[in-house]
Amino acid sequence: SFQQPLLPEPHILPSSEYLVVIPPPPRRHRLLTRRGRRCLVGCATTLLFLAAAAYLFWPYDPSISVVRLHLDRLRFHRLPKFSVDLTLDVTLRVWNGDFYSLSYDSLVVGVGYRGRRLGFVTSSNGSVAARATSYLNATVELDHVQILSDVILLIEDLAKGAVALDTESEITGKLGLFLFDLPIKTRVECEVVVNTRNQSITKQSCYPEVS
Repeated sequence: SFQQPLLPEPHILPSSEYLVVIPPPPRRHRLLTRRGRRCLVGCATTLLFLAAAAYLFWPYDPSISVVRLHLDRLRFHRLPKFSVDLTLDVTLRVWNGDFYSLSYDSLVVGVGYRGRRLGFVTSSNGSVAARATSYLNATVELDHVQILSDVILLIEDLAKGAVALDTESEITGKLGLFLFDLPIKTRVECEVVVNTRNQSITKQSCYPEVS
C-alpha cells in the first residue's frame, strides 16, 4: 500500500527573552540632602521666632475702664429756663499692655443728656509706663447749663424720679515705638441712671470704644 511520507516535525527555535528592570521612582526625602534638611529646619525656626516676636511686641491700644463714678451734686432748675447744676467725679483705669510707654496729651470727660453734651472737663497730659496701670481722676462741674432740647422728655424723667445721663471719657496721645510715635485715641462711654430724689446713681453700664 502507498503510504504518505510523514511530515518532518518542525524545529522549535529557541526564543530570545529580555528582562527589563525599571527602577522605582525616587522618593522625595531621598532627594533632600542633609544640608537641605538643615536649611528647612532653620527657616522654620526663624519664622516661628519672628511670629512670636511680632505677637509680643506688636503695639496695641491701651485698655480704659471706669472704676468709679460719684455724683456730688445734681439740681434741675425750671425758671427762668430749664437748666442743671451737676458735679460728677470720674476715676479711670488705664492699662498699657505694650512694651512701649504711652504718652497721653489730654483726658476729656463729658456729660450729656439724651445724646447732647451738656459740658466737659479737660485734664493735663501725662504718661503711662510700659506694662503698667495708671489711675486718672477728673471732675465735671456744671452750673446753670441750659437744656434747650428734649425739655418734655426731661419733665417726664423728673416726674418719674430717674434721669439717664451719658458720660464720655476720651484719652488721646501717642505710643512710643522706637523712633516713631503712633497716635491713639481710646474712649469709654457710660449710661448712668440717677435718682433725682436722693441724688444717687442707681444704674451704670459702660462699654469701651477704641479707634
